[in-house]
Amino acid sequence: MISRIGAPRPPSIHRSPFTIDDSPVQGDGNFFLASPWGSPYKHTPIFMPDTNPILRIGLPSGSLQEATLSLFAKAGFHINNSSRSYKPSVDDPELVVRLLRAQEMSRYVEHGFLDCGLTGADWIAENQSDVETLCELTFSKTSAQPTRWVLAVPENSPIQTVKDLQGKVIATEAVGMTRKFLEKHGVTAEVEFSWGATEVKVPDLVDAIVDVTETGSSLRANKLRILETLMTSSPRFIANKQALLDPWKRAKIDRIVLLLKGAHAARSKVGLKMNIPENKLKALIEALPALRNPTVAHLATPEWVAVETIIDEKIVREIIPQLKTLGAEGIIEYPLNKVVY
Repeated sequence: MISRIGAPRPPSIHRSPFTIDDSPVQGDGNFFLASPWGSPYKHTPIFMPDTNPILRIGLPSGSLQEATLSLFAKAGFHINNSSRSYKPSVDDPELVVRLLRAQEMSRYVEHGFLDCGLTGADWIAENQSDVETLCELTFSKTSAQPTRWVLAVPENSPIQTVKDLQGKVIATEAVGMTRKFLEKHGVTAEVEFSWGATEVKVPDLVDAIVDVTETGSSLRANKLRILETLMTSSPRFIANKQALLDPWKRAKIDRIVLLLKGAHAARSKVGLKMNIPENKLKALIEALPALRNPTVAHLATPEWVAVETIIDEKIVREIIPQLKTLGAEGIIEYPLNKVVY
């Protein structure tokens, strides 16, 4: 077990969810992990590890949760969150997983309450977190595309440029990002924090919004038009800089990153294998450049070879009929969990 020593817990502050196991804090219970929104957050926790090493990893809850858990499953880490708890179980005894809002993740990683985690580049920038970014994993709630933070106004608004926002009111969850954007354009406006459902606040409550979108469909449904894109963002795997100095944690994190990158690379790929007469192999490869650098092996049947390769899933429906025309037989398409380059 790992104990944490912090400041005395005032009556108004709840016990933190960041105990490492499910047992209560030992002693009189008068300890807490301070909120990131108040000054107590500056206190540095003191960890007293026992003999079994543990890596504390944070994963995003909310819109990215399902896609993230699916990616980890392909990477070989099966995380069970059937109870809808922020403390899901995982089939790796060396991991402790916590589900947190992506907005908060980089803060907890920076200050050492987590060793590593997955969050958006937007929230790392918004929080100005001093963390190590180890890899980019481009996916979102509904697609494999990055998300965009955009400035939007009602379709019939007279606001046509950023300059027209002078003296106006803007609602957003990314207050810091929005203020920097306005400052860059020499515009002074009131930027207020939005707790959610930001797109419904215009035009009755605010003049414009800065919100995140994947496809823009929600903005269009609320009759909004995009003026500018402030930032393009995608998930990043980040680590606490002190944790990376620990040889065991560094090695464990590197293994996780390798497997995640392999699982991510396999998302749009499939494996393809077939048999073909050896005298037709050259013509097949020349005709189908997508089959670059395939693996070729001789079969027990004389003058036949087996061909195996990895290709983009989106072109399989075009490739297979051509393979058949060129003399391939026994064509098999199969899914992939990881592609490690």
